[in-house]
Amino acid sequence: MDSDSIVGLAAVVLLFGGGTLFLLSISPVGKAFAARILGKKGAAEASDGTTEEVRQLRGEVEELRHFGEQLSELGERVDFLERLVAKQREAERLPPAR
Repeated sequence: MDSDSIVGLAAVVLLFGGGTLFLLSISPVGKAFAARILGKKGAAEASDGTTEEVRQLRGEVEELRHFGEQLSELGERVDFLERLVAKQREAERLPPAR
């Protein structure tokens, strides 16, 4: 191989390699990779508008936590009412006091 063909081959590799790297850098994968290198965790997410969705999901999780508390309180009330009804039925079964 002569030096002209080596220079031509190197030019083609650099041209297509550089173009490929450029296209990769402007793609979402390239942006996420750059954000990871820079240490930014939410750079790509903020531009996509997912922060609002994350905020809504966190609100829904908080609501679900409150539902658990309400469910246990409702269970306690049901237990109380069951004891009250059972006590009332026992009082009806007993013979009247003399």
